[in-house]
Parts: sequence; structure tokens; C-alpha cells
Amino acid sequence: MMMKRFFSYVVFFIATLSLLACDEKKAVFINTDITGADYAKDFSLTDHNGQRRTLADFKGKVVVVFFGYTQCPDVCPTTMAELAAAMKDLGPLAEKVQVLFITLDPERDTRDLLAQYVPAFDKRFLGLMGDQTAIEKTAKDFKVFFQKSPGKTPANYTIDHTAASYAFDAQGRIRLFLRHGQGIVPIVHDLKILLQ
Repeated sequence: MMMKRFFSYVVFFIATLSLLACDEKKAVFINTDITGADYAKDFSLTDHNGQRRTLADFKGKVVVVFFGYTQCPDVCPTTMAELAAAMKDLGPLAEKVQVLFITLDPERDTRDLLAQYVPAFDKRFLGLMGDQTAIEKTAKDFKVFFQKSPGKTPANYTIDHTAASYAFDAQGRIRLFLRHGQGIVPIVHDLKILLQ
């Protein structure tokens, strides 16, 4: 009788644990989940230190990729500032995140300019560049729109471009489309999931 009662308690305990496990909510991304997308697979560009880079160089880290240009008046500096604030909020976890800024303006964004601009937001951030052909190929591979808009002088143009960023997991798989201008809370939330 005592053994039966003990066995009943064990079964009840296991069943309760099973139900609790079912009730636990799986972490859900706030940004757009694009896991398994058949694009944005890689790049081959030069960083602002002169080193050739591909996505494989950052394996083991969560990677955030943003396309912009240094003379961008609004979207680029606000996105970079937002990503820098997210890194600060992540604390020690930020060491497992790499932010990459890919220039869409190889005509004006020299290596020296990228080396000043990009790390000014966070010293760990890297600027990537290439010739016009390489940038066009990379943007196309990432489904990033960009187009030069003439200014008052030939050198004073702007570039209309996709304002969002992409996030890759530590295995180098594309996972998220991060919307522009949402603040740091959704970014930090989603990066923490990728860092688990």
C-alpha cells in the first residue's frame, strides 16, 4: 500500500513537471524572423583596417549587418547610435556580438573615413568596403535597395537605401530582419535570444 502511494506521488510529480514544461513559452522574436531565407549568405569585403572579411570570420558571434554611408544625414547615424546603445545594454554579452557597417558609397567612403566614422559609435564595430561592383553584388545578395540621388553639385549627392539591418546567429545563419527606428529594447531582446 505504501509503495503504491509512493509510486502515485512520483507519477503525479512527473506529470506536473511535464505540464509546467508545456506551459513555458518559447522565446519569440520581436523583429521579423527570416530563419532559413535563401539570401544574405555571405560577402567578401575589406574592413577599415585593410583586412579581407567574409561572414565565416565572425563564426561564434552573433553578427548584425547594416548597409549605409558616412554622409547619410539621418538613418545611418541613428541606426548606428541605436546599435551602440544596444551593445551597452547587453553588457558583457556584447563581446559575443559583431556589428558590421557596409558602405553603399565606395566613391566617398575611404578606408580612413570608415576607420574614423564606424568605431566612433563603438570601438568594436567594423566598417566594410569594396569597389562599386563588389558593393552592388553584396547589396543584391542581401536584397538591399540603394540608389544615388543627385544633389546641388556632383559630389553632394545622397543615397536612398534600405534602412533595416540583418542579424545572423553564431553559426552564420541569417535569422532576423531588424527594423529601423524601433529603439533598443526589441533589438536587445532578440539578440539575447540569438545569444542563448
